[in-house]
Amino acid sequence: MPLAPAPAPAGAALSCSTLMDSTYRRLAAVCGATPRIEVAAVRSPTRQGWTSGAELAYHPELLEGFLAAEAAGIEELHGRPARPDVVASRALHACLWAACLLIAGPWYLERRVPLARPEDIRFSRTTAGPAVVPGPFVCLPDDPAAGLPGVTVAPDENALRHRLRETVADHVRPLLAALGPRLRRGPRALWGMVGDDLVSAVWHTGRMLGDEERAVYEAGLLLPGPVGPFHGGADFRRLTGRDGRSYPTRTRRGCCLYYAIRPDAACATCPRTDDAERLRRLEEPGA
Repeated sequence: MPLAPAPAPAGAALSCSTLMDSTYRRLAAVCGATPRIEVAAVRSPTRQGWTSGAELAYHPELLEGFLAAEAAGIEELHGRPARPDVVASRALHACLWAACLLIAGPWYLERRVPLARPEDIRFSRTTAGPAVVPGPFVCLPDDPAAGLPGVTVAPDENALRHRLRETVADHVRPLLAALGPRLRRGPRALWGMVGDDLVSAVWHTGRMLGDEERAVYEAGLLLPGPVGPFHGGADFRRLTGRDGRSYPTRTRRGCCLYYAIRPDAACATCPRTDDAERLRRLEEPGA
């Protein structure tokens, strides 16, 4: 079951922004440092060293600077440069992952879907984590916030899931248009990346709460199959370990190209990672 909506801070005027501020801070506490989430003040300007999704999408010079910082970070961390398409893929993946987490995380926690615009989610060239400006959201009829200005009510869970998919798609379209040509991949592969990061955001939030099985179930309801513009479902399956324990896994439809940087360490859900290797990682002490 979703957690109860977070109450507004004591003494704060009740508004959709105040409530979403509390929700985001709750999500930040759940996620800890993976990633570290900052909550920006309403109507605050983008700080120096940060770039919003809208700026990346519509200002080529800012996108160039963002990609240059990504390239430098990859080379510093891994000791070798990456191809331009790999740099663009890693940058897009970081943006998609942050957007999906900041839109799907509140839905998973409290059944509130933030109507986050590209300018509301911001990325730093040096900080490993996004910043977000709280604002309007969609909720269910029994939410205490229903009826507040800026709050939209969805009639039921299915309608709320539709609004979540719709909000994510609307949010990322400008980024896909700006970065897609640099990745040398078509729309199907790009939307595959979006679907992967949406599923991963739900899965990650559940795991951080110690509730992975519910997260797998919820992700399956959110993406039960192809639901335009998403070309496939969550498609979880099970692996059985040596001791009989069952682990959920899935195979990504898009690719972040991490394997092109570290051929020996493809992602756990990469098509290049077979089930034996997945189980080996899952059964490692402290995994």
